[in-house]
Amino acid sequence: MAERTPWSLAGALRGLRGRKTIDDSTWEDLEEALLVADFGPDITEALMAQMRAQVAKYSTTDPEDLNRMLREALEERLAKHDTTLKLSDRPAVVLVVGVNGVGKTTTIGKLAKFVANSGRSVVVGAADTFRAAAVDQLATWAERAGVDIVRPQMEGQDPSAVAYQTVEWAIAHGTEIVIIDTAGRLQTKSGLMDELSKIRRVIEKQAPIAEVLLVLDATTGQNGLAQAEAFLEHAGVTGLVLTKLDGSAKGGFVLAVQERTGIPVKLVGNGEGIGDLAGFTPHAFAAALIG
Repeated sequence: MAERTPWSLAGALRGLRGRKTIDDSTWEDLEEALLVADFGPDITEALMAQMRAQVAKYSTTDPEDLNRMLREALEERLAKHDTTLKLSDRPAVVLVVGVNGVGKTTTIGKLAKFVANSGRSVVVGAADTFRAAAVDQLATWAERAGVDIVRPQMEGQDPSAVAYQTVEWAIAHGTEIVIIDTAGRLQTKSGLMDELSKIRRVIEKQAPIAEVLLVLDATTGQNGLAQAEAFLEHAGVTGLVLTKLDGSAKGGFVLAVQERTGIPVKLVGNGEGIGDLAGFTPHAFAAALIG
């Protein structure tokens, strides 16, 4: 039995480009492809209206023209936000937040490797002291990434104390980048946000916070966004990291999440390996998405 090829937006669009003209079925199939790729109904409707207007404006019936127009429209929308990581402070302190289960600790390991690959020294702080396995898990990823780690000095230590000690360690050792893990869940939402506020306060006594990165699981789509709303509202999020992103099948979520939150996607992960995290580049992403 032949192996089934996974669905992708690029594959669906190749099928449309293979047609002789742009007709009603082209528009129907394009709309379906955008919805399946997780752009969401609002963005899909807006893109469809834009494409129809441009096809009419240039009086084209060539599906290749439609494909190019769509790629340009997506790139323009994706590029509205500054997607670069702000890591110029020394030390540059990065807080990583997100609900449990999105791959937050794994992402920190990958981020540490990503930053270390650019020649910067990195230390990670294990400030998720509410989850017993989190410290050991983070230590494993820090070892894989080849970076230092500051652990709690005792079981159940206050997370803000661990965060403080991590920044203190970085200043003492001249380490350039500090990445701090935080709790993904406490008993109440207010408790979680109070804890994050406390972490911020103690860090800012020593150094400014360069980035607050919210990790989202791209496969959960709008549900994941709903879970993360407390972080978006209270944690001062400056950038998004999308994990488990199958760029071909669910790539529309990148645009959907940027437009819904107003916060740029700065990093995308598309695999389980230590090297499977990359900076987000609108031009390259739009080209890969559309094919």
